[in-house]
Amino acid sequence: MKRVNVIQPKAILKVIAILVPLLLNVNGHAFAASGQSSDVPTNSAPAAVAPAVAVPAAEAPEGEEKAGDVIMHHILDNNVFAFEPFGSVTLPKIVVGGFDISITKHVVMLWLVSALLLTVFSVVGGQYKNLTPRNAPKGLANAMEALVEFIRFDVAKSNIGHGYEKHLPYLLTVFFFILFCNLLGLVPYGATATGNVNVTLTLSIFTFFVTQIAAFKAHGVKGYLQHLTAGTHWSLWIIMVPIEIIGQFTKPFALTIRLFANMTAGHIIILSLIFISFILKSYIVAVAVSVPFAIFIDLLELFVAFLQAFVFTMLSALFIGLATAHEGHDESAAGAAHH
Repeated sequence: MKRVNVIQPKAILKVIAILVPLLLNVNGHAFAASGQSSDVPTNSAPAAVAPAVAVPAAEAPEGEEKAGDVIMHHILDNNVFAFEPFGSVTLPKIVVGGFDISITKHVVMLWLVSALLLTVFSVVGGQYKNLTPRNAPKGLANAMEALVEFIRFDVAKSNIGHGYEKHLPYLLTVFFFILFCNLLGLVPYGATATGNVNVTLTLSIFTFFVTQIAAFKAHGVKGYLQHLTAGTHWSLWIIMVPIEIIGQFTKPFALTIRLFANMTAGHIIILSLIFISFILKSYIVAVAVSVPFAIFIDLLELFVAFLQAFVFTMLSALFIGLATAHEGHDESAAGAAHH
Protein backbone atom coordinates (compact mmCIF):
# COMPACT_ATOMS: atom_id res chain seq x y z
CA MET A 1 0.00 0.00 0.00
CA LYS A 2 1.32 3.41 -0.99
CA ARG A 3 2.13 5.83 1.72
CA VAL A 4 0.26 9.12 1.52
CA ASN A 5 1.81 12.24 3.03
CA VAL A 6 -0.79 14.36 4.76
CA ILE A 7 -0.12 18.00 5.55
CA GLN A 8 -0.24 18.39 9.30
CA PRO A 9 -2.13 21.33 10.87
CA LYS A 10 1.06 22.40 12.64
CA ALA A 11 2.84 22.80 9.29
CA ILE A 12 -0.02 24.96 7.97
CA LEU A 13 0.17 27.16 11.06
CA LYS A 14 3.92 27.61 10.56
CA VAL A 15 3.43 28.70 6.95
CA ILE A 16 0.69 31.17 7.98
CA ALA A 17 2.93 32.53 10.74
CA ILE A 18 5.61 33.27 8.14
CA LEU A 19 3.36 34.73 5.42
CA VAL A 20 1.17 36.99 7.60
CA PRO A 21 4.05 39.23 8.86
CA LEU A 22 5.35 39.54 5.30
CA LEU A 23 1.94 40.63 4.02
CA LEU A 24 1.51 43.03 6.92
CA ASN A 25 4.96 44.47 6.22
CA VAL A 26 4.05 45.22 2.60
CA ASN A 27 0.57 46.58 3.32
CA GLY A 28 1.35 48.14 6.66
CA HIS A 29 1.23 51.70 5.33
CA ALA A 30 -2.24 51.16 3.90
CA PHE A 31 -3.55 49.73 7.19
CA ALA A 32 -2.00 52.59 9.13
CA ALA A 33 -3.49 55.17 6.80
CA SER A 34 -6.99 53.70 6.97
CA GLY A 35 -6.84 53.38 10.77
CA GLN A 36 -5.72 56.97 11.18
CA SER A 37 -8.47 58.36 9.00
CA SER A 38 -11.18 56.48 10.94
CA ASP A 39 -9.94 57.74 14.31
CA VAL A 40 -10.07 61.45 13.40
CA PRO A 41 -13.26 63.02 14.74
CA THR A 42 -15.45 65.03 12.39
CA ASN A 43 -15.72 68.07 14.66
CA SER A 44 -12.00 68.40 15.42
CA ALA A 45 -10.35 71.78 15.02
CA PRO A 46 -7.95 72.47 12.10
CA ALA A 47 -5.13 73.07 14.57
CA ALA A 48 -5.24 69.40 15.60
CA VAL A 49 -4.43 68.30 12.07
CA ALA A 50 -1.51 70.72 11.70
CA PRO A 51 1.19 68.49 13.27
CA ALA A 52 0.35 65.65 10.86
CA VAL A 53 0.74 67.99 7.88
CA ALA A 54 3.98 69.51 9.16
CA VAL A 55 5.82 66.14 9.01
CA PRO A 56 5.08 64.36 5.70
CA ALA A 57 5.54 60.59 5.57
CA ALA A 58 7.92 60.85 2.61
CA GLU A 59 10.43 62.91 4.59
CA ALA A 60 10.57 60.60 7.59
CA PRO A 61 13.42 58.28 6.49
CA GLU A 62 15.89 61.08 5.79
CA GLY A 63 18.94 59.00 6.82
CA GLU A 64 18.19 56.10 4.46
CA GLU A 65 19.99 55.89 1.11
CA LYS A 66 18.10 55.14 -2.05
CA ALA A 67 18.93 52.00 -4.00
CA GLY A 68 19.99 54.03 -7.04
CA ASP A 69 22.43 56.09 -4.97
CA VAL A 70 24.03 52.97 -3.49
CA ILE A 71 24.37 51.35 -6.92
CA MET A 72 25.96 54.43 -8.47
CA HIS A 73 28.30 54.74 -5.49
CA HIS A 74 29.62 51.23 -6.21
CA ILE A 75 29.80 51.76 -9.99
CA LEU A 76 31.31 55.26 -10.23
CA ASP A 77 34.87 56.15 -9.32
CA ASN A 78 35.46 57.96 -6.03
CA ASN A 79 38.11 58.41 -3.35
CA VAL A 80 36.44 56.16 -0.76
CA PHE A 81 37.27 52.46 -0.56
CA ALA A 82 34.42 50.88 1.41
CA PHE A 83 35.03 47.66 3.37
CA GLU A 84 31.61 47.25 4.94
CA PRO A 85 30.95 46.39 7.70
CA PHE A 86 34.59 46.85 8.73
CA GLY A 87 34.79 50.52 7.73
CA SER A 88 36.21 52.51 4.84
CA VAL A 89 39.44 54.08 3.66
CA THR A 90 39.48 57.64 2.33
CA LEU A 91 42.11 58.06 -0.37
CA PRO A 92 44.13 61.30 -0.57
CA LYS A 93 43.01 64.14 -2.81
CA ILE A 94 45.89 65.68 -4.81
CA VAL A 95 45.65 68.81 -6.95
CA VAL A 96 48.77 70.03 -8.77
CA GLY A 97 48.66 73.20 -10.87
CA GLY A 98 44.87 73.10 -11.04
CA PHE A 99 44.85 69.49 -12.28
CA ASP A 100 43.16 66.89 -10.13
CA ILE A 101 45.45 63.86 -9.91
CA SER A 102 43.79 62.39 -6.84
CA ILE A 103 44.18 58.71 -6.00
CA THR A 104 40.84 56.98 -6.50
CA LYS A 105 39.73 53.38 -6.07
CA HIS A 106 40.08 52.71 -9.81
CA VAL A 107 43.63 54.05 -9.70
CA VAL A 108 44.38 51.69 -6.83
CA MET A 109 42.93 48.79 -8.83
CA LEU A 110 45.14 49.70 -11.81
CA TRP A 111 48.20 49.63 -9.56
CA LEU A 112 47.09 46.32 -8.07
CA VAL A 113 46.55 44.78 -11.53
CA SER A 114 49.98 45.98 -12.69
CA ALA A 115 51.68 44.52 -9.61
CA LEU A 116 49.75 41.27 -10.02
CA LEU A 117 50.75 40.95 -13.68
CA LEU A 118 54.42 41.53 -12.85
CA THR A 119 54.25 38.95 -10.06
CA VAL A 120 52.44 36.29 -12.10
CA PHE A 121 54.67 36.50 -15.14
CA SER A 122 57.82 36.73 -13.03
CA VAL A 123 56.83 33.44 -11.44
CA VAL A 124 55.97 31.93 -14.83
CA GLY A 125 59.25 33.15 -16.31
CA GLY A 126 61.16 31.61 -13.41
CA GLN A 127 59.45 28.26 -13.99
CA TYR A 128 60.36 28.32 -17.67
CA LYS A 129 64.02 28.98 -16.87
CA ASN A 130 64.13 25.79 -14.81
CA LEU A 131 62.43 23.63 -17.46
CA THR A 132 64.30 20.96 -19.36
CA PRO A 133 63.43 19.47 -22.76
CA ARG A 134 61.95 16.45 -20.98
CA ASN A 135 59.65 18.48 -18.72
CA ALA A 136 56.45 20.32 -19.58
CA PRO A 137 55.10 23.42 -17.80
CA LYS A 138 52.59 22.74 -15.04
CA GLY A 139 49.99 24.68 -13.14
CA LEU A 140 50.09 28.44 -13.61
CA ALA A 141 52.78 28.30 -16.28
CA ASN A 142 50.73 25.84 -18.32
CA ALA A 143 47.62 28.04 -18.10
CA MET A 144 49.51 31.16 -19.13
CA GLU A 145 51.16 29.30 -22.01
CA ALA A 146 47.75 28.22 -23.32
CA LEU A 147 46.47 31.81 -23.27
CA VAL A 148 49.64 33.17 -24.88
CA GLU A 149 49.49 30.58 -27.67
CA PHE A 150 45.82 31.37 -28.23
CA ILE A 151 46.49 35.10 -28.64
CA ARG A 152 49.56 34.42 -30.78
CA PHE A 153 48.01 32.12 -33.38
CA ASP A 154 44.23 32.65 -33.26
CA VAL A 155 44.26 36.43 -32.74
CA ALA A 156 47.54 38.03 -33.86
CA LYS A 157 48.62 35.75 -36.70
CA SER A 158 45.10 35.22 -38.08
CA ASN A 159 44.24 38.93 -38.24
CA ILE A 160 47.61 40.60 -38.91
CA GLY A 161 49.40 37.98 -40.95
CA HIS A 162 52.99 38.60 -42.00
CA GLY A 163 54.94 40.56 -39.40
CA TYR A 164 52.53 39.86 -36.55
CA GLU A 165 55.41 39.12 -34.18
CA LYS A 166 56.30 42.78 -33.61
CA HIS A 167 52.72 43.54 -32.49
CA LEU A 168 52.38 40.47 -30.29
CA PRO A 169 53.83 42.06 -27.08
CA TYR A 170 51.27 44.87 -27.22
CA LEU A 171 48.36 42.50 -27.86
CA LEU A 172 49.40 40.18 -25.03
CA THR A 173 49.77 43.11 -22.64
CA VAL A 174 46.33 44.48 -23.52
CA PHE A 175 44.67 41.06 -23.21
CA PHE A 176 46.06 40.16 -19.80
CA PHE A 177 45.67 43.69 -18.43
CA ILE A 178 41.97 43.84 -19.36
CA LEU A 179 41.41 40.26 -18.17
CA PHE A 180 42.91 40.88 -14.74
CA CYS A 181 40.98 44.18 -14.39
CA ASN A 182 37.73 42.39 -15.22
CA LEU A 183 38.38 39.50 -12.84
CA LEU A 184 39.40 41.69 -9.89
CA GLY A 185 36.14 43.59 -10.33
CA LEU A 186 34.29 40.40 -9.35
CA VAL A 187 36.24 39.98 -6.12
CA PRO A 188 34.48 41.24 -2.94
CA TYR A 189 35.50 44.80 -2.05
CA GLY A 190 37.09 45.15 -5.49
CA ALA A 191 36.32 47.62 -8.25
CA THR A 192 36.27 47.18 -12.02
CA ALA A 193 38.76 49.62 -13.52
CA THR A 194 37.55 48.76 -17.04
CA GLY A 195 34.13 50.05 -15.99
CA ASN A 196 35.69 53.51 -16.07
CA VAL A 197 35.43 55.18 -19.48
CA ASN A 198 38.76 56.96 -18.93
CA VAL A 199 40.56 53.61 -18.66
CA THR A 200 38.93 52.13 -21.77
CA LEU A 201 39.53 55.37 -23.69
CA THR A 202 43.24 55.28 -22.82
CA LEU A 203 43.54 51.68 -24.00
CA SER A 204 41.73 52.58 -27.24
CA ILE A 205 44.06 55.53 -27.82
CA PHE A 206 47.04 53.18 -27.49
CA THR A 207 45.48 50.93 -30.13
CA PHE A 208 44.84 53.96 -32.35
CA PHE A 209 48.47 55.12 -32.24
CA VAL A 210 49.82 51.59 -32.72
CA THR A 211 47.56 51.19 -35.76
CA GLN A 212 48.55 54.51 -37.32
CA ILE A 213 52.29 53.98 -36.75
CA ALA A 214 52.05 50.47 -38.23
CA ALA A 215 50.24 51.87 -41.28
CA PHE A 216 52.92 54.53 -41.86
CA LYS A 217 55.71 51.96 -41.56
CA ALA A 218 53.97 49.53 -43.90
CA HIS A 219 52.95 51.98 -46.66
CA GLY A 220 54.89 55.18 -46.18
CA VAL A 221 53.32 58.63 -46.36
CA LYS A 222 52.27 58.28 -50.00
CA GLY A 223 50.74 54.85 -49.52
CA TYR A 224 48.98 55.98 -46.33
CA LEU A 225 47.33 58.89 -48.17
CA GLN A 226 46.34 56.59 -51.01
CA HIS A 227 44.75 54.27 -48.47
CA LEU A 228 42.42 57.11 -47.46
CA THR A 229 40.97 57.18 -51.01
CA ALA A 230 39.98 53.48 -50.68
CA GLY A 231 41.16 52.86 -54.26
CA THR A 232 38.26 54.77 -55.81
CA HIS A 233 38.20 57.18 -58.76
CA TRP A 234 39.42 60.71 -58.05
CA SER A 235 35.89 62.05 -58.56
CA LEU A 236 34.76 60.16 -55.45
CA TRP A 237 37.59 61.33 -53.22
CA ILE A 238 35.49 64.21 -51.86
CA ILE A 239 33.19 61.56 -50.37
CA MET A 240 35.58 58.72 -49.56
CA VAL A 241 38.36 60.70 -47.87
CA PRO A 242 36.11 62.19 -45.14
CA ILE A 243 34.50 58.79 -44.61
CA GLU A 244 37.88 57.10 -44.22
CA ILE A 245 39.12 59.81 -41.84
CA ILE A 246 35.99 59.50 -39.70
CA GLY A 247 36.42 55.72 -39.77
CA GLN A 248 39.89 56.05 -38.26
CA PHE A 249 38.35 57.65 -35.15
CA THR A 250 35.16 55.58 -34.91
CA LYS A 251 37.21 52.40 -34.44
CA PRO A 252 38.80 53.44 -31.10
CA PHE A 253 35.47 54.97 -30.07
CA ALA A 254 33.78 51.60 -30.61
CA LEU A 255 36.48 49.88 -28.56
CA THR A 256 35.98 52.38 -25.75
CA ILE A 257 32.21 52.13 -25.49
CA ARG A 258 32.00 48.35 -25.98
CA LEU A 259 34.33 47.46 -23.11
CA PHE A 260 33.04 50.19 -20.79
CA ALA A 261 29.35 49.44 -21.38
CA ASN A 262 29.64 45.67 -21.02
CA MET A 263 31.57 45.78 -17.77
CA THR A 264 29.36 48.47 -16.24
CA ALA A 265 26.05 46.92 -17.28
CA GLY A 266 26.84 43.57 -15.65
CA HIS A 267 27.51 45.13 -12.24
CA ILE A 268 24.40 47.31 -12.43
CA ILE A 269 22.25 44.24 -13.16
CA ILE A 270 23.72 42.29 -10.24
CA LEU A 271 23.22 45.14 -7.76
CA SER A 272 19.71 45.86 -9.08
CA LEU A 273 18.66 42.24 -8.59
CA ILE A 274 19.97 42.27 -5.04
CA PHE A 275 18.15 45.51 -4.19
CA ILE A 276 14.80 44.22 -5.47
CA SER A 277 14.35 42.21 -2.28
CA PHE A 278 15.19 45.27 -0.13
CA ILE A 279 12.81 47.52 -2.06
CA LEU A 280 9.92 45.05 -1.81
CA LYS A 281 10.96 44.03 1.73
CA SER A 282 10.21 40.40 1.03
CA TYR A 283 12.17 37.29 1.94
CA ILE A 284 10.28 35.33 -0.70
CA VAL A 285 11.52 37.64 -3.47
CA ALA A 286 15.06 37.41 -2.09
CA VAL A 287 15.09 33.60 -2.07
CA ALA A 288 13.16 33.06 -5.33
CA VAL A 289 14.42 35.96 -7.48
CA SER A 290 17.27 38.11 -6.17
CA VAL A 291 19.79 35.52 -4.99
CA PRO A 292 19.44 32.91 -7.81
CA PHE A 293 19.43 35.47 -10.62
CA ALA A 294 22.29 37.47 -9.06
CA ILE A 295 24.40 34.29 -8.85
CA PHE A 296 23.58 33.47 -12.48
CA ILE A 297 24.55 36.96 -13.69
CA ASP A 298 27.73 36.79 -11.57
CA LEU A 299 28.74 33.55 -13.29
CA LEU A 300 27.88 35.13 -16.62
CA GLU A 301 30.13 38.07 -15.71
CA LEU A 302 32.99 35.61 -15.22
CA PHE A 303 32.54 34.52 -18.83
CA VAL A 304 32.15 38.13 -20.00
CA ALA A 305 35.47 39.03 -18.30
CA PHE A 306 37.31 36.64 -20.63
CA LEU A 307 35.12 37.48 -23.62
CA GLN A 308 35.63 41.25 -23.47
CA ALA A 309 39.39 40.89 -23.06
CA PHE A 310 39.40 38.66 -26.14
CA VAL A 311 37.12 40.98 -28.17
CA PHE A 312 39.21 44.08 -27.43
CA THR A 313 42.43 42.25 -28.35
CA MET A 314 40.94 40.67 -31.45
CA LEU A 315 39.56 43.98 -32.76
CA SER A 316 42.89 45.70 -32.07
CA ALA A 317 44.67 43.01 -34.09
CA LEU A 318 42.06 43.31 -36.85
CA PHE A 319 42.50 47.09 -37.08
CA ILE A 320 46.27 46.69 -37.24
CA GLY A 321 45.92 44.03 -39.92
CA LEU A 322 43.61 46.19 -42.05
CA ALA A 323 45.97 49.16 -41.73
CA THR A 324 49.08 47.20 -42.72
CA ALA A 325 47.57 44.98 -45.43
CA HIS A 326 49.08 45.26 -48.92
CA GLU A 327 47.09 44.77 -52.09
CA GLY A 328 49.44 42.02 -53.28
CA HIS A 329 48.91 40.03 -50.07
CA ASP A 330 45.12 39.91 -50.15
CA GLU A 331 44.94 36.26 -51.13
CA SER A 332 47.44 35.06 -48.52
CA ALA A 333 45.82 37.20 -45.80
CA ALA A 334 42.42 35.81 -46.69
CA GLY A 335 43.75 32.27 -46.51
CA ALA A 336 45.35 32.90 -43.11
CA ALA A 337 42.14 34.43 -41.78
CA HIS A 338 40.15 31.47 -43.06
CA HIS A 339 42.58 29.09 -41.37
